[in-house]
Amino acid sequence: MMELLLASSNPGKILEIKEILGESFLLKGLKDIGIFEEIPETGKTFHENALLKAEYVYKKTNLNVLADDSGLCIKALNDAPGVYSARYAGEPKSDEKNIQLVLEEMKDFEDRSAYFMCVICLIMKGSVYYFEGRVDGRIAQYPRGKNGFGYDPIFIPNGFNNTLAELPTEIKNQLSHRYIALKKMKDFLIDNV
Repeated sequence: MMELLLASSNPGKILEIKEILGESFLLKGLKDIGIFEEIPETGKTFHENALLKAEYVYKKTNLNVLADDSGLCIKALNDAPGVYSARYAGEPKSDEKNIQLVLEEMKDFEDRSAYFMCVICLIMKGSVYYFEGRVDGRIAQYPRGKNGFGYDPIFIPNGFNNTLAELPTEIKNQLSHRYIALKKMKDFLIDNV
């Protein structure tokens, strides 16, 4: 079993990644190893933020670490909230306030196309690897569903009429941006370890 450290304390994200990686991997979060501070995300791109988080934890622990940065990019809002997705409505972070702000900003737009982007940075034995995932869709008129976190209640993936938060976990995980990136990373690890 391969041990990986996830540069996150988000319980929803940790659970989702554990489910996607499966039993071949032992995934630990930051709290599991006694890191409680917030890792600064000062990058201007998903790649930069993923690397910042992974390097921060790798330098402290020297363990194989993965970090992701992901966000919602909305065409009508010039790809906002983008890298600022988690704190779009300000501090403290609030999924509900972020969703309210996006829906308010979208009220006058007919084009509701959007995509979720995820970039995973893996630092393994000092080497850096990147894996990307993207899912296209559109923004719903109002939040729907309870399954998921972040912007899941307002994101309808292409080919579906339900938001990500309305879809069963098995379906959501198979089409999510994080799933796509993690599947690429998992395949890489299976082939190269």
